[in-house]
Amino acid sequence: MFSKSRVNEPEPAKKPAAAETPPKKEAPVSSAPSKPDTPTPATPVAKPPASVLSTDLTITGNIKTAGDVQIEGTVEGDIRAHLLTVGEGATVKGECVADDVVVNGRIIGKVRGLKVRLTSTAKVEGDIIHKTIAIESGAHFEGSVQRQEDPLSGAKGAAKPASATPGAA
Repeated sequence: MFSKSRVNEPEPAKKPAAAETPPKKEAPVSSAPSKPDTPTPATPVAKPPASVLSTDLTITGNIKTAGDVQIEGTVEGDIRAHLLTVGEGATVKGECVADDVVVNGRIIGKVRGLKVRLTSTAKVEGDIIHKTIAIESGAHFEGSVQRQEDPLSGAKGAAKPASATPGAA
């Protein structure tokens, strides 16, 4: 019981001290701007998880994201992402453009990426334009491989003139 009364006594004592603390409160207010600075660096560090398209999902249409995508089902359309992972049982029919492309499954179409990796279970039918590439033993690949310093920027400009030139001839 004495502890309860002691708890009550410091509270009234804090009220008069609160009148003295406004100058002290100004110091924490000045530290408050540093608090928003702290979460700001934490926000870019925290990365959302990859979007996963499950095995029973079939998408007809294009997919575009600034984040990561993991395909486990079937996609008929172009895919643009930061990191694209094609799962072992997945099939993509279309152009795949990403900073990093990891192929465990099947792609029918062009692949463009800064880093392209074909694992031993990969099956790619189409051209690969890359900055760096790794092809594991056992991967199936039919097409051409071309190294470019910036394969992502060439995707828009190079594809349209190339298709316009053969069409004109």
